[in-house]
Parts: sequence; C-alpha cells; structure tokens
Amino acid sequence: MFNAATAFSLLFARRNRGLLLDIFVFLINIFLMRLLVGEFLAVAKSASNGDIFSQVTLFLGAVAVMVLPPLGATLKRWHHYQWLKDESRMAEEASTGMGGCLFNPIFYFCLTALIFSTVNAGLMQFVYGNREPSGAVFVSSIFIGLALMITHTVLVYRYFSPPKHEPRSAFLRDPSSELIGDICIFVNMILFQVIWNLMTVVPFDRVSSLADFAGRLFLLVFSALLLYFPPRMFYLADDIRKRRTWAMILLANSPVIFKVMIGNGNIAGW
Repeated sequence: MFNAATAFSLLFARRNRGLLLDIFVFLINIFLMRLLVGEFLAVAKSASNGDIFSQVTLFLGAVAVMVLPPLGATLKRWHHYQWLKDESRMAEEASTGMGGCLFNPIFYFCLTALIFSTVNAGLMQFVYGNREPSGAVFVSSIFIGLALMITHTVLVYRYFSPPKHEPRSAFLRDPSSELIGDICIFVNMILFQVIWNLMTVVPFDRVSSLADFAGRLFLLVFSALLLYFPPRMFYLADDIRKRRTWAMILLANSPVIFKVMIGNGNIAGW
C-alpha cells in the first residue's frame, strides 16, 4: 500500500539527493523558469543600457557561480564519505562511473575560465567604465584569475577523493554544514538553469530535415555538457550507473528538449 509519508522521507534521504534535484529542476522549469528567464533578460537589457544596479546584479550572479560549487563541495565532502562508509560502500566504487567530459577537470577548468572572464569583464566595466585599465591592472587580473580558477577547480574535484583526516573545524563536522552545502548546489543549479533555458527564447521552427534534427541534437548535447552536467555532477558521481538517473535527467530537462527539438515557433519560447 502506498505510504505518502514514507515516500516523502525517502525522497529527502541523503542517497536520493540527485533524484530530489532533478524533480526540483523539473518543477522550476515548468512553473517558474519563464519568470526567471524574463527577469534575467530584463536585467541584462538594463545593464547594457548602463543601469548600475543591474550591472551589479549580473556581476553578483557570476560571482555566485564561481563561489557556490567549491563552497558546496567543501561543506559536503566529509559528510559524503562518512555516509559512504555507513552504507558499506567504497569511495572508489562510488566514483568508478566518472569519465569523459562529464567529469573531466580540464573541461571544467575551461568552463570556470569562461565564468571568470565574465566576472572580470563586469568588474573592469564597473570600476573603469569606458576607460581602459592600465596594463599592470590587466595583467594582475589575469594572474589573480588564474590562481582563483585553479583553486576553484581543485576544491570542486577534491570532493571526489576521500578525506584522509577528520576536518579540524567543528562546523565542517556538523550536519548543518552538509545541509548548507546541498543548498549551495541547488542554488547553483538554478543559476545555470536560467542560462540553459535561454535557448527556449530563440524561436525554433518545426524540424525540417534530418540534418536540422542532428544539428539541434548536437546543440543540446554540447550545451548540456557546458551548462547542465557541471552543477549536477556532485550527485551524478554516485548515481551515474542507475537507469532511473538518466530518465529523471531527461524528465528534468524535457521542457528545454521539447522546445529545441520540436520547435516553439515564437520568440517568447513558452
């Protein structure tokens, strides 16, 4: 007999974080994404017209996607491997599914470089306006950015290796740190989903040929590698072998997939 309370508790269990995230993304895409994308486009337009508040908002959003992944990874790492031990699972077994572009640190570093370029450009625009920064400032920003990108990538991929020692910080051992880490991952996913859903704003006609279908499929796969899987990979590392995981990923992104592959026929995209 179906027990709603049991099903609800299982959904929020630690081992089902990826499932919960996919359901969350699906609901956001269905009920809230149109509003979020519209607000993003409005802010971007205001920022391009010189509105300082909009420029700061976009800058803070770009900073958030630089900060949230390593923060979430750091807060969750100890708890994740403690859970693996409690579940009598070897950490190596939980990670053997990793491979290819989905978990490639070089690919992730390139994405981080793209994000940092956006943050750096926004910061330079905010500080210098239409004036060109000095050569020393520009070169310094490149080296600082390189250090930040390397640190970001190391902290994120450190999550996939078991810690050798218990954290010195009592907060990192406290269960609340894991909850905050999950929140960081969920918020980061929302930010990436807004960018991912910008494709739905582009008017796609009905598929006209096999070449058109193949081109759209390539666009979706490439965009997913860039915008969907990086924020999803923390949970995907444990769930990648489950058929349910891939079914839920397709469901979560079905609004975007439908509008791109089938066509939306209008600039609103919805």
